[in-house]
Amino acid sequence: MPIKTALLERSNSTCELCGASDNLSVFEVPPVVEPNSDKSVLVCETCLSQIEKNTEMDNNHWRCLNDSMWSQVPAVQVTAFRLLTRIAVTEGWAQDLLDMMYMEDEAKAWADYGVAADNIEEVAPTRDSNGTILAAGDNVTLIKDLDVKGGNFTAKRGTPVRNISLTDNPEHIEGRVNGVRIVLLTCYLKKMPLFED
Repeated sequence: MPIKTALLERSNSTCELCGASDNLSVFEVPPVVEPNSDKSVLVCETCLSQIEKNTEMDNNHWRCLNDSMWSQVPAVQVTAFRLLTRIAVTEGWAQDLLDMMYMEDEAKAWADYGVAADNIEEVAPTRDSNGTILAAGDNVTLIKDLDVKGGNFTAKRGTPVRNISLTDNPEHIEGRVNGVRIVLLTCYLKKMPLFED
């Protein structure tokens, strides 16, 4: 039986989160190795766009989770838990619902996996002065003379910095100049072409 057909039957042709009956589609609750109805929920367009972060969260819309979090379907429980966790940052009522919520160990582990994935912030890439993305191990050259604090020398324009290391700050890299390991601002660097030694 196709997944959507199974979900329509399971949910009586309504969104399993808010109860809407228009524009329903299948949402696979990550991580999904092999898509099936047990790993999916049937959601309306409004819910889907907010779950996938395509539109801003409308916290009042999600008050519907007060009912759907009690579903016997693990995929619905997991989705409700993840959404409430996102909302609980700014809404006390969502935290109250989370405090009341109960899930079996397997569903809780599945829900926690998604929360951890949501919490991994997208780190901006490190870019040189031309906007070229830099990676650890790249070679760059200085585009400006730089006074090295504590090093008692000036790193001259055109000086190569080989085998750079990235830092937590996308505007900084670490590299060796004149045998000294220093932190450099990426706005003063240019990535060296691959064929250049």
